[in-house]
Amino acid sequence: MTENNQLILKTYCEKIEEKLLDYTKDKNSPQGVIYEAMEYSLMAGGKRLRPVLMLEFCRMCGGDVSKYLDIACTIEMIHTFSLIHDDLPCMDDDDYRRGMPSCHKAFPESIALLAGDSLNTLAFEVIANAALEGRIEPDKAVMLISVLSRAVGSDGMIGGQVIDLESEGKEISIDTLDILQEHKTGALIEAACVMGVILGGDFDRIPAAANYASALGRAFQIIDDILDVTGSFEELGKPIGSDDEKQKSTYVSLLGLDKSKAVADELTQEALQHLEKFDDNDFLRDLTKDLLKRRS
Repeated sequence: MTENNQLILKTYCEKIEEKLLDYTKDKNSPQGVIYEAMEYSLMAGGKRLRPVLMLEFCRMCGGDVSKYLDIACTIEMIHTFSLIHDDLPCMDDDDYRRGMPSCHKAFPESIALLAGDSLNTLAFEVIANAALEGRIEPDKAVMLISVLSRAVGSDGMIGGQVIDLESEGKEISIDTLDILQEHKTGALIEAACVMGVILGGDFDRIPAAANYASALGRAFQIIDDILDVTGSFEELGKPIGSDDEKQKSTYVSLLGLDKSKAVADELTQEALQHLEKFDDNDFLRDLTKDLLKRRS
């Protein structure tokens, strides 16, 4: 990324993280441990990609991003909830996340489970409160909640996780893998982009944002699969080769490394084409290209 765009990204991330901390302050309450666990996972690192996408689509559609930092945080709450639950022994059973012990290793498993649940429900409370306070119109709040809840549920992220669990130890087709990742990874990325357009009020551009997100989400997951083979613990913050160990079908296992890289490049170019429907898109173009070359 250019130096200026790196600065923009850094500023976005700092503002998002500062706002996230507003929701975990009540640590001296009787249930204070839940706020500790929520904060532990929220602040464990991460690219803040989803809230950045939301804010940037809002900006490109004419919205004032400074008014919607709390709404952007909702997508990070949902993403973090999903990571806490994904790591649990009953799911992927991962001991590390972003180079740190997973939430259920740093806290009792029961508290980790409830921390994920708390982040899930908090996201929708934040959107509702923004409407009750008059900062967003009620109809926009309903649209935001509809988009986000669908992205989380059985037709979205949770549905993708179910397909993932059901597919362990089986060789699945590339079409099934596409459906799995469209739900598990892509749905929340799409929600972030579409919610940004809704906040900006330019509803006619929702299809373009969704198409961009669909291509970006698949490219993002393919790079994840590649890094699980070629990366290191230091880069990824978790053990490499975990997909192969758990006998999961991935883009690399089905397409091979070279073909996977080629498809990720094609999808990135497709995402950039959809982005042309938005003015002043230099930052997001740069970020989209950078994600293709990431090492973590």
